[in-house]
Amino acid sequence: MQSRFLLGAVLLPLAAWAAPLPDWAGAIDAGTLAVIADGDFVAQTYADGRLAPAAAGWRDTLAIWARRDGRLTAGRIEVSNSVTAAPEILALAPGGDTAFVLERLGQRDARAQTVRDLPAGHRLMAVDLADPQAPRIAATLDVGPLPEALAVSPDGRRVAVVANSPDDSLLSIARYERGAFHETQRFTLRELGVAGTGAGPRGGVTATNVQWHPSGRYLAVNLNTLNRVAFFEVREQPAGRLALHPWGEPVEVGADPFVGRFTPDGGYYLTADWGRDFSATTLDGRVPRRASSVSVIRLAEPGGPARHARVGHAQTDESSEGLAVSPDGTLVATVNMRSTPFPPDSPRFVREATVSLLRFDARTGSLAKVADYAFEGVLPEGASFDASGRHLLVTVFQYHAGGPAGGGLEVFRVEREDGPRLRHLGRLPMPHGTHHVAVAR
Repeated sequence: MQSRFLLGAVLLPLAAWAAPLPDWAGAIDAGTLAVIADGDFVAQTYADGRLAPAAAGWRDTLAIWARRDGRLTAGRIEVSNSVTAAPEILALAPGGDTAFVLERLGQRDARAQTVRDLPAGHRLMAVDLADPQAPRIAATLDVGPLPEALAVSPDGRRVAVVANSPDDSLLSIARYERGAFHETQRFTLRELGVAGTGAGPRGGVTATNVQWHPSGRYLAVNLNTLNRVAFFEVREQPAGRLALHPWGEPVEVGADPFVGRFTPDGGYYLTADWGRDFSATTLDGRVPRRASSVSVIRLAEPGGPARHARVGHAQTDESSEGLAVSPDGTLVATVNMRSTPFPPDSPRFVREATVSLLRFDARTGSLAKVADYAFEGVLPEGASFDASGRHLLVTVFQYHAGGPAGGGLEVFRVEREDGPRLRHLGRLPMPHGTHHVAVAR
């Protein structure tokens, strides 16, 4: 079998931050590895609204490393994206030959100075990675304003996207084949039975994440402003059309379930409950001072009564945004930014973020925290286990003044013997603004 250990003994030939990789990087198990970076923001943009200095020259970037025919190749391409969305604005097709990227906010022009100067995004982009050294945008699709997250179906045939227009939260599904999107369907959550009664846009409903069940027969949509997750059955219709039907009632979880994941066996859905205060108008008011948590939803048996239930939860650390589940389903990790995005002169500022490691038992649905693991970095968000589950890759948007330039991947080895536990191996340099990482075999 062709080796998937793709990062050993090479350079990162993508920018001035290129550097020889450490020896341990050769054990990272992936056929394709992709990172997405937002060049318009700095971490403190969340506090003061000001964009990155134009003179810095940072660009929205998709960076790729892939092994093709036994040869390692690397490349990059400018692709519009925004850190203001959930980390899940990037996904790889199962074979690693296509990357899908969402644009929540459009790119800045020469006059843009603040977040308010950025236009709303609306595009889903398919990036052809057949030649990883020269990736190209093969197709684009309008999926509605302010798209938040995407997911690729297990068979790689379809992409689902959630977005939030002023009037409705939207769920779009498109088939992708031979470099083009086909048979796009758009549903409002209102027509699917999810309607808000609160004040504000969409009756207070905001969809922030979408995930495919491993069977491809169901979708989950996180409704973070309602503290719920809605599930839908996907039914194939004639001529390739799909029909969506509610699969049970939405399930109440913890506060602000920003992102979620199905377990690999399809028996459970996990949510990372961030816990923000949406009524607050400042960063200090919105970002919680207490630990976030992970909720466990036991799913109904396919074909049986559609009764899902929240069966447990476990605390993590402050401000967890990213969520990753190991390929065997026994480990869960959350990326906890804590108060790293606050300005250094803020009393809430801290230098260290953490990763929380949790042990999951699919027989009982029990989730138990193992430990928190600290590392230096500002605004870490997304994370992925590698293909074997032996490494956890955590994105860092930027580093503190006087630290490394650009963003990075903080890499942890998963040690099972006398564990589980994580051992921090070090950093792989990445573009400024790195906020998610995806791995394909």
